[in-house]
Amino acid sequence: MTTDAGDSRELLAPGKQSLWGAFGALVASGGALVCCVLPAVMVSLGAGATLAGLVTAVPQLIWLSERKGLVFGVATFALIVAGALMWRARYAPCPADPKLAAACARLRRWSVALYAFSVLATISGAVFAVVLPRFS
Repeated sequence: MTTDAGDSRELLAPGKQSLWGAFGALVASGGALVCCVLPAVMVSLGAGATLAGLVTAVPQLIWLSERKGLVFGVATFALIVAGALMWRARYAPCPADPKLAAACARLRRWSVALYAFSVLATISGAVFAVVLPRFS
């Protein structure tokens, strides 16, 4: 039988912190993609009418687009926190049991992959939101 303290220690283990941090960064980066990349790609592909229908159905997209600085600020902060958590967990020991050690290694790989995808998503969002509009 486990206690609540044991469950919370398991959730706060360095390996799980890095996964949750990477997942949080992915969610924040998703906001950057939705606010900036999705509209630009849809218009580039000639789907402006579809974008208008999407904005009508989800008017929060306009709010996100108007607050690009906030969206990218939150995404950048989430990336910094996730990077710090992953850095902290980089040498955390894995269990001695072979199955648990394999799960630990898999969790670390997922964390790195999610983090890398989040960084790429945020950078591509910044390119579409900040860099490309200056050339038009």
